[in-house]
Amino acid sequence: MVTSRKGAGGKTAAKKKAGAAGPDLVQLLTPEGDLVEHPDYSIDLTPEEYRGLYRDMVLVRRIDAEGTALQRQGQLGLWAPLLGQEAAQVGSGRAQTAEDFAFPTYREHGVAWCRDVDPVNLLGMFRGVNNGGWDPNEKNFALYTIVIGSQTLHATGYAMGMQRDGREAAVIAYFGDGASSQGDVNEAFVFASVNNAPVVFFCQNNQWAISEPNERQFRVPLYQRAAGFGFPGVRVDGNDVLACLAVTKAALERARTGNGPMLVEAFTYRMGAHTTSDDPTRYRDSDELEEWKAKDPILRMRAFLEKNKYADEAFFKDVDTEADTVAADIRERCVSMPDPKPISIFDHVYAEPHPLMDEERAEYGAYWESFEGAH
Repeated sequence: MVTSRKGAGGKTAAKKKAGAAGPDLVQLLTPEGDLVEHPDYSIDLTPEEYRGLYRDMVLVRRIDAEGTALQRQGQLGLWAPLLGQEAAQVGSGRAQTAEDFAFPTYREHGVAWCRDVDPVNLLGMFRGVNNGGWDPNEKNFALYTIVIGSQTLHATGYAMGMQRDGREAAVIAYFGDGASSQGDVNEAFVFASVNNAPVVFFCQNNQWAISEPNERQFRVPLYQRAAGFGFPGVRVDGNDVLACLAVTKAALERARTGNGPMLVEAFTYRMGAHTTSDDPTRYRDSDELEEWKAKDPILRMRAFLEKNKYADEAFFKDVDTEADTVAADIRERCVSMPDPKPISIFDHVYAEPHPLMDEERAEYGAYWESFEGAH
C-alpha cells in the first residue's frame, strides 16, 4: 500500500529527516539506501513488495543491456537504452492500476515490463519485423512513439474521452526533457488544463536531449512550468523508485478523482547513449557520469534491502540468475524472428476493410511479384 499524505507513516525504523535533497525534490530513499520522510508523500510497503521493485529494476536493466548487445551484433537496427532510468520507469509503472492507460515514447522498456508487454515485441520493433507487436487495448499501453512529444496530445485526447465516458481511470503520458520544448507538449498542457483532463504528464528529465544539456533547453525547472498552464507540478528524485511510486500514485489518484492534470518531473540521468547511434563521450565529461553512478537506482534499493534485512544473498543471486534466463530467452526468440512479407505492411493500417487500402495493397503486391525470385 502506498500512501500520499502527511501522517501516513511507514513501518521501517530507518526513516530520517529529508536532507540534502532540498525542498523542491521529493525523495524517500537516499543514495545510501536510507528511508527519509517527506511532508507530502510517504510509502509503506511489505518486504515482498520492496523486493519486487528491486527485481523489476534488475530484470529491466538486463533486458535493456541485451537490447544494446543485440544491436551491436547487428540483430537490431537501433536501440534506445534506458540505463539509469529504471527507478523512474518501474516506480511510475507500478503506480498504475489495470484500468489506467499509458502513452510511452520509445524508451519506456521498464514501463512496458510493468504493463506485461513481452520484451521480445520491443526488440522486434527495433529489428524492423513488427510495428510493436502488442495489443494496446489489452495491455493499456499504447505503441511506442518516435515522433517527439506527439503522444502527449494522444494521451490528453484519450483522457478527455475517459472523462466523458465516466470511467474511473487515468492516463499517463511519458516524455523527455527535450520533448518539453515541442509545441505538441505545450498544446497538450493547454487542452488538459482547460478540460480538467485526468492525465498525468510524466517527464523523465535525463538532462540531455541527445547532445543538448538542460541549460540549453530551459531557464526554469521543468516542473514549475505546469503553474503557467494552471495545474500543479512536482519534481521527484528519478533515481528513487519509492518516491517515483508514491508521487505517481498520488498524481494518478488525483486525476481519477476529478482534480485534473498534474506534471511529474522525474529528475534522473541517462547513463548510456541517447540511442546506439549516439556517442555521449563527445559531448559530456566522464566526471558527470561518475557522479551519477553513485546515485544508481538499483544499488540504492539493494542497500535499503540489506540494511533492513529484507533480503539476503540468496535472493540477490536468484534475481541475477532470473535476469540471465530472461535475457537468454528474449535473445533466442529475437534472432529467430522471421522476416515479414513486404505486403504485410498493409495488415494493420485500418481495423476494417478499406477500399483505397485494398487497391494500394493489390498494386504493391503486383509490383513485388514482378521481381525475379519474389516467391
